Amino acid sequence: MTGRSNAARTHRAPARRRPRAVAAVVLPALAAAVVCLLAGHGLPGTSGQAATPAAGAGKPEPHRAGRTSGASADGSTSVPESGPGTFTVARADAHRTGAGRPYRVEVEDDMGVAPDEAAEQIAAILDDERGWAHGAGVTFRQVADDSATLVIRIATPDTADAICATGGLDTEGELNCRVGRTVAVNLKRWQLGSPEFAGPPEEYRALIVNHEVGHWLGYDHRECPGPGQPAPVMMQQIKGLHGCVSNAWPYGADGSFLDGPKVP
Repeated sequence: MTGRSNAARTHRAPARRRPRAVAAVVLPALAAAVVCLLAGHGLPGTSGQAATPAAGAGKPEPHRAGRTSGASADGSTSVPESGPGTFTVARADAHRTGAGRPYRVEVEDDMGVAPDEAAEQIAAILDDERGWAHGAGVTFRQVADDSATLVIRIATPDTADAICATGGLDTEGELNCRVGRTVAVNLKRWQLGSPEFAGPPEEYRALIVNHEVGHWLGYDHRECPGPGQPAPVMMQQIKGLHGCVSNAWPYGADGSFLDGPKVP
């Protein structure tokens, strides 16, 4: 994998424990701590140093070679359904976004995504004027050590489900989530986008990052404010736009915050 010689290994993801319930919703008692489609718990891991598992973590299911899921419109893209459960930490010097809140990017091994390239895309999203850094409101800086207060992990669907299950969520192999300070980004969504989103996967990645980081910053889910209006970034757009227009950013081009009614 590109960039792995300059990257640090970190621990395994927790064992996949997918609940039987089909809805990926947060139990009321966990709503303040765990929000589906969000940013999350950081797990220890410093350059050149093995990290210890998070509380409750175990060994993931073995990698099931050959299992893939999802395809682009022309059928040319597929993603592995499961991976080894080990991650590579992106280098901290891939891109700088200021002297703000420290975050770390980790990518599951052997799934075709280069950690440093993914980190550069994430850094660009976090630094965008339409993002949470609008007006220097929130700034971020990428790190590769335990100082991270936010960890963004790109993982195969099975591994993402295992991470989300530690917070009581069933993400059904389809959704992203936030558990504590860890954001689990489902590889299927990272590579293929969403059929509900009118834009390329690259733009949908901005929605994933901005939505999850928004939860990490304390924002709750929102509903569509009205037909034809931009969907709030905190809206679960993958579940339908309800008359709104796809949107990946917290702020509009005019600098206005794109909000909507709070989900009851």
